Amino acid sequence: MEPWAFLLALLLTAVVAGGIGAILGLGGGILLVPILTMFYGVSLRYAMGASIISVIATSSGAAAAYLRSGLTNIRIGLFLAMATVGGAILGAGLVGVVPERVLELILGLALAYSAIVTLRQLSLEIPENPPGDALAVRFELGGSYYDERLEREVTYRAVRVRRGFVAMFGAGLLSGLLGIGSGAFKVLAMDHFMRLPMKVSTATSNFMIGITAAASAAIYFRRGDIHPLIVTPVALGVIMGAYLGTRFMTRLRNTTLRKLFLPVVFYLAIAMVLRGLGIRWP
Repeated sequence: MEPWAFLLALLLTAVVAGGIGAILGLGGGILLVPILTMFYGVSLRYAMGASIISVIATSSGAAAAYLRSGLTNIRIGLFLAMATVGGAILGAGLVGVVPERVLELILGLALAYSAIVTLRQLSLEIPENPPGDALAVRFELGGSYYDERLEREVTYRAVRVRRGFVAMFGAGLLSGLLGIGSGAFKVLAMDHFMRLPMKVSTATSNFMIGITAAASAAIYFRRGDIHPLIVTPVALGVIMGAYLGTRFMTRLRNTTLRKLFLPVVFYLAIAMVLRGLGIRWP
């Protein structure tokens, strides 16, 4: 492939990944790492470096749009960011110690768990709003937003905050280890453990992934994992895709978001587990 064609292909791929990432709260990184390695033959370390930078770009674009729409809950995002940043710093420091196949296997298994949990609540539109636990009440971890699709105001409050906090530490750890925004796991923690509406989970995830990624980006840069010729088209494409994705997401139902979320995660889970086991697929 000619160099210009390779760069153009990276740009277009990043647009799609950024759009999907912004809609589903994945940040695009969880898609870009396997796509760059499996389809473009990019070294995992460079794919992780490009992904971590693109995650920051996605967060900057998507989070701004979601803040205007009222979907992003900054209070919840900053509270949980304490866990994700700590995990990201620890994970980034362990990258040179853990073999690539182990990293791929960890990612695949974590994605498979995410998909199974999501499948169990596929038809849930708005979670029931039980009284929040003590931490949710103390830190006011709740809010409301106007749902354009349902045409009504939706009020919510977090529950099982401690479980969500622990899950977020694990999400940050995976972010640092694998060079992704770990948006899938952030969405899982907020949607499943803390019982937040799916739209709030994805929007708040987009806000958080940039914080988590920035915490470990300096380590990747110092190791030389940030390749300019790969990072530049990927970051530009992801920003464009994120802008388009945010405009589309607000018009979807929460159940539709889960249905879009599920096949992407299942596919990536299977692909990464097989690669971790040494099986080249697709």
